[in-house]
Amino acid sequence: MRGSSGHPTPRSIAIVTDAWHPQVNGVVRTLSTTCDILRQWGHEVTVISPDQYMSFPAPTYPEIRLALTWPGATGRALARTKPDAVHIATEGPLGFAARRYCLGRKVPFTTAYHTQFPDYFARRTRLSADLFWPYIRWFHRPAQRIMVATETIREQLREHGLNHLSHWSRGVDLACFSPDAPPPPEYAQIDGPILLYVGRIAIEKNIEAFLTCDYPGTKVLVGDGPALAELKAKFPHALFLGKRTGVDLAGCYAGADVFVFPSKTDTFGLVMIEALACGTPVAAFPVPGPVDIIHSEVGAMDNDLARAIHVARDCNPKACAKYGASYSWEAATRQFLAGLVALREEETVALQALPAT
Repeated sequence: MRGSSGHPTPRSIAIVTDAWHPQVNGVVRTLSTTCDILRQWGHEVTVISPDQYMSFPAPTYPEIRLALTWPGATGRALARTKPDAVHIATEGPLGFAARRYCLGRKVPFTTAYHTQFPDYFARRTRLSADLFWPYIRWFHRPAQRIMVATETIREQLREHGLNHLSHWSRGVDLACFSPDAPPPPEYAQIDGPILLYVGRIAIEKNIEAFLTCDYPGTKVLVGDGPALAELKAKFPHALFLGKRTGVDLAGCYAGADVFVFPSKTDTFGLVMIEALACGTPVAAFPVPGPVDIIHSEVGAMDNDLARAIHVARDCNPKACAKYGASYSWEAATRQFLAGLVALREEETVALQALPAT
């Protein structure tokens, strides 16, 4: 089987990730959906993830588990899979171990830049993001390709000397996310307009900018995370619905008047296109992620979040749903496949035969 470039398309793919179930976030949804589609297409996909090892909670973020492995364990797991391609999805302990193993065996691999870790760590430590960029550059530079979701993030990585970039967008499950999804019963008991946030309840998501925004109506939050108890206590007039999935989540989107995306640290923002597919316009800051997705027919961006919400309310729900439906997981998965690097026979042998260290 050959891809559009004429090179063999990998049939056996190893994906190494520090983000996996039971975590609920955009990275996990992206990877799990991509794996499902690849398997439907006949590819053999092996995921090396924290649930296969002893793990410990990440400092300041206990919902995320960091794998504890014996030296060489990740390499042995890779060798057992006999992959045609190796993709390292995250920069955590498992990604680090897989990177080390592949470099030691001179085996090509790809990576992805899913998360603005320098900005995340800056928000959590109150240190400059510049202190964390050297690790990002070091981690990704040896990859054959770095998969990136938007042009804004590609330009940012180019500014840091990372030029071997490949486009990998995101998609929406249109069987689930649509304007017809029934709203949750809680919506019948609150005053409109309903302003919705969906995502991790964590400091790096800049949620307080949403909750302190001076705009009438009811602010609704869907999700879980380390800042949940603090924000519930601090903002008692907001409605916290907890974690919702599937059609229940789609109904939260579809029943809202505006979806508010206050984050300034995301590389894409999968929740924005899910909201749009449900016919709900988006209000956001003009930062990477929103500037790559939102245009004037489906939402508004402004440094004044209240002004963005006000403008977004005038958007046509049908235009939002049509635009959201243009994001296909199948198209995104084809981009992922095209970005992979198929191993040559001698590289496959090197990955399989040598002892792991």
